[in-house]
Amino acid sequence: MAAHWLRNIAFQALRNEAGSTGWYLCTAAARRFSTLSVQAMLKITIPQSRCNVPCWKAAPWVMPQKTFGTAGGTETEAPKEKKNPRARKTIGNIGRKIHHRIIQVIDETGINLGNLHRADAIRLLDERGVRIVTINENADPPLYKLMTGKQIHEAQMKLREKQKENPKSTATQMKEQTFSADIAKHDLQTKMKQIQQWIEKKHHVRITVKKGNALHTIEKMEELLDYIIKSMPDKATYVSRPKAVREGKAVMSVLRHLSEKELNEYKQQQKAHNEAEKLPKGASPETVT
Repeated sequence: MAAHWLRNIAFQALRNEAGSTGWYLCTAAARRFSTLSVQAMLKITIPQSRCNVPCWKAAPWVMPQKTFGTAGGTETEAPKEKKNPRARKTIGNIGRKIHHRIIQVIDETGINLGNLHRADAIRLLDERGVRIVTINENADPPLYKLMTGKQIHEAQMKLREKQKENPKSTATQMKEQTFSADIAKHDLQTKMKQIQQWIEKKHHVRITVKKGNALHTIEKMEELLDYIIKSMPDKATYVSRPKAVREGKAVMSVLRHLSEKELNEYKQQQKAHNEAEKLPKGASPETVT
């Protein structure tokens, strides 16, 4: 700012002394003064090593900046793909899309063919009329297997049966059902059928009963949830028992399928109960021979 005002004062003084005939002289002097002032400012803001180059030829001087990172490194890693926990393991043909150059191959009869180039593996597919399946892509080298269409189908069926026998291998889904406490009987039966279908598929079901009117108390809504679970004693049990939510305006509980141990215990209780009903009145199992 000070250099600008000094330039204007010097320019005005030269113009007054020289008159209109010295206009070009004043203009040249002003330009020279501006150049000197700009060079003085550049010496302050730019390092001395760059002052040897004229300012109109020098490239813009940019300060190097470091990106902020919590890991302390300067390079950013590519984001990793998130795996879906609910994704099921499958066995399928990958066609000719073999991403690795050298692979270990097992043929359709179970013989290890050793390490092969992917071009040789593709040639075997054409010669034998088989398909290639990934067995272990993380091995070194990756492990692949030649299989016929029938073998792939049988392997898929075995995998599905194994997943059915071990339901813990798949993620449990949470289903929700919400209705009012003054629901009609027919609508309640429809809701209960849907809940039973979810329970049979090993899903958890969150049931929320809302207060219909001022006459419905928390105890009444809890009785409705007990009625639902008593309608399927051989299938469902509580994960969380009924509790009041939303400041007493609703009651919520979560149901799940019975485990094998709980189901066997229920069957034994039912068997003992049926045997007790067959006994004469007043008789005990010890007295009957």
